[in-house]
Amino acid sequence: MRDDIWHAERVFRLAKGSYPFDSYFATVLGSRMHFVDQGHGPILLMVHGNPSWSYLYRHLILALRSHFRCIAIDLPGFGMSETPPGFQYLPEEHARYLAAFLEEMEIKDATLVAHDWGGPIGMAAGFAQPGRITRYILGNTWAWPLNGIWHFEWFSRLFGGFLGKFGARRFNLFVKSGFPFRAKKPFSAETRAAYLAPMKSQKRREGTHVMPKALTASREFLAGIESHLKEVQSRDIMFLWPDDDLAFRAAELRRWKTYFPQAQVVHLKDCGYYPWEESPEECAQAIREWMAQRLAGN
Repeated sequence: MRDDIWHAERVFRLAKGSYPFDSYFATVLGSRMHFVDQGHGPILLMVHGNPSWSYLYRHLILALRSHFRCIAIDLPGFGMSETPPGFQYLPEEHARYLAAFLEEMEIKDATLVAHDWGGPIGMAAGFAQPGRITRYILGNTWAWPLNGIWHFEWFSRLFGGFLGKFGARRFNLFVKSGFPFRAKKPFSAETRAAYLAPMKSQKRREGTHVMPKALTASREFLAGIESHLKEVQSRDIMFLWPDDDLAFRAAELRRWKTYFPQAQVVHLKDCGYYPWEESPEECAQAIREWMAQRLAGN
């Protein structure tokens, strides 16, 4: 359902034209989920990670909506989506709501575009609803337990522990720290303000603390996704991989290649954690070309 009153630029006081999309809402498991729905054609389902919202995909939407139907959602408790009663921000909960969204919207044969937590959440939702997500365009992400890998263990303990929780609630620390340390290219003040806008209240920042903790706490959920990877063929997945992301490194890409040795990999030079923000033109071109090949082969 379209809702002009809840236009993101108006709600978050963004610069005019910075997010020029109508707002839509679907009632999913009793709560309203916000999404953008632009263009016509094969569906690209864009799922953000933490800490972010559908604003992340604005450049891709503008570049691809003439060829595809671009649906970019806000996960529960992020962006303009409601926080369901009793919601704990666990990735398995996000996946359950996203799966219900796919069913509610009657989405079929879509291509998932995701990175960070959007990868495992989107894949889990797709596996739970066979036939609704059939192709995968993944940035820097993973789909297996991270326990025992010190690179992720320390991060999960720090930002998922007491200090991380205090910093997130009092200072919105997790969001603010992402700009200078996780992005290779500097963000404008306008862009930083847009990412911070949905996190004004302490309640809305809860997910930015829970999801780092879940890197190691949600081991069973991640193991379940890994067990389903055999259902994906190499021809159905492409990686748009930043070469300068401090979080997801060449080691994670090598792990992906053990599952999908024939998958296409596009290396994004001088790009950090935010591929859709830092290298949108290169990502859009790669998506157009890869999708043309996939659709021609069907």
